[in-house]
Amino acid sequence: MENIFIVIPTLDPDEEVMQKFIGDLQKQFKNIIVINDGSKKIHDKFFQGLEKKGIIIFKHHINLGKGRALKNAFNYLLNNYPALEGVVTCDCDGQHSVKDIKKVANALLKNKDNLIIGVRDFDKSNVPPKSQYGNKITRNIFKIFIGLEISDTQTGLRGLSTKLMKSFMDLSGERYEYETNMLIACKEENINITEVEIETIYLNSNANSHFNPLRDSIMIYKLFLKYFFASFSSFILDIILFGSILGILKINSKILAATILARIISSIYNYIINSNLVFKNMSITTLAKYYLLVIIQMFISGCFVTYLFNLLNLPVILIKVLVDSILWVINLVVQREFVFKGE
Repeated sequence: MENIFIVIPTLDPDEEVMQKFIGDLQKQFKNIIVINDGSKKIHDKFFQGLEKKGIIIFKHHINLGKGRALKNAFNYLLNNYPALEGVVTCDCDGQHSVKDIKKVANALLKNKDNLIIGVRDFDKSNVPPKSQYGNKITRNIFKIFIGLEISDTQTGLRGLSTKLMKSFMDLSGERYEYETNMLIACKEENINITEVEIETIYLNSNANSHFNPLRDSIMIYKLFLKYFFASFSSFILDIILFGSILGILKINSKILAATILARIISSIYNYIINSNLVFKNMSITTLAKYYLLVIIQMFISGCFVTYLFNLLNLPVILIKVLVDSILWVINLVVQREFVFKGE
């Protein structure tokens, strides 16, 4: 594994834990780079000691975040090591064993076109609740919004070939959200993800982690929250417009006409919100696909609401909410896989 580098971002490390980890790591790997991401000056002597042992130390004068640390390390290695085959990124807080790092490195050499991720078992008793529930929530969000089934969305143990390093260099994200954006990019660019089972290790209930549950979760979920806001607010607007137009027409047989008028207005709003908040590039092709979906769903909604209103004699707004709630889920999948795929 002479042409594989181990990349370790770190901020104010537990020196005793990291010292042992680096010592064990050097028995298996000779190429190690540690990014000192703005650690306090009291750690300077520790990093100088690592440098004397042959570890490359890349220093940020201030804390720039894990995403920036990884991107800067990738850039440095790609520029200075032409024979580089790839990297394995890992955390410095004792969560990753040398044995598992080696497993990921071996998988990388066998699957250079894939992103390799080390996945943990979050049902084990030693997993802190915030990590257990956080991963399960993110896992389900990825399944619903992105269409990816990943066992461990928050793992920092990953293997990337030089090809993927270059591909992921211009991804957005300066902190933990950068690793989330890597996974989204795999979906967009049809990059396979290879999962490698690893030990589930948490020292002192993960007390050494610098993950801020509020700030970093907001950054990770920001894209999904924007999409949900755009979609849900459009749904509410559509229902309000539908009820208002029906009230003006005062004839329930005009359900289809009210559906069409309400959807025209709400779809314009939804497209503008998505193009400004969520997606990177809204092309003419995307606009055509979007309105094809709008037209199809508009008529399905109108016809079903009319049919169920005549059949059940329930309040028309209630039927509209029920029908469009089902269509909203279908709409989410169609937009993800057809309309906005890659954007």
